[in-house]
Amino acid sequence: MTTSEERGPRRPLSPHLQIYRLPLTAKLSITHRLTGVALGGGLLLVLWWFTALAISPRYFALVDGILSSTIGGLVLLAAVWAFWFHFLNGLRHLVWDTGRGIENRAAERSAWAVIVLSLLLTLVTALVA
Repeated sequence: MTTSEERGPRRPLSPHLQIYRLPLTAKLSITHRLTGVALGGGLLLVLWWFTALAISPRYFALVDGILSSTIGGLVLLAAVWAFWFHFLNGLRHLVWDTGRGIENRAAERSAWAVIVLSLLLTLVTALVA
């Protein structure tokens, strides 16, 4: 049987996920990946719509009805937000690749800019479309 002294000194454990708060930049990194996946799903919906158009007017009416419904509209609105978020955050990463804006304060400001601009551009897109 081993004692605690034989196993080595007791060291503090890493912060548990329940008390550790991810920085905003980490949250945006995760969201960037999720919006990339969501854009793939949105593209599949658009392809389904175009395919239905090519198959028959009746099938197109069915698919168009689904995508024009309230739930379909919300899904498409979420896809538009995913596009703007992913696009703007990608631009932010391109700026970082030049070595600019990677300081903590600048990264946090650009994160908030991506969030606000993505919401505003989604609103503008919805109003125009």
